[in-house]
Amino acid sequence: MRTKEDIEQYLNRCFSPDEVEEMGDGVYRIIDDLPEVNDILILVSDPIVIFTARIMKVPTNNQAEFFKKLLEYNATELISGAYGIDGDDIVVSDTLQLENLDYNEFEAALESIAYALHSHYPELIKYADKAE
Repeated sequence: MRTKEDIEQYLNRCFSPDEVEEMGDGVYRIIDDLPEVNDILILVSDPIVIFTARIMKVPTNNQAEFFKKLLEYNATELISGAYGIDGDDIVVSDTLQLENLDYNEFEAALESIAYALHSHYPELIKYADKAE
């Protein structure tokens, strides 16, 4: 059975201490120095681990085209994670079972989120409302 401590060990393998901030019990922030890319949050809440990052606010213009683009990314470029809406925010997230989570699965989830942030953000931000 995996625990929060196992996730901390995985984080230590992936990142230097200055790249990870423990924000609370089982909540970690991966600090990215790219200003246009949001930090990745990891929430350990037995029986799951949630990886998530805010992309942008839900745009008010061209929504049909924007949501079509998100669905295309979900279908063709994200292996296990997905784009979604959380309140007024567009997020990319992945959820894995904690019980048997191994390092390779953990790393793949992080890489999937990072790929989405770095690769898709330049296209998605074009839809953002001007005030964002």
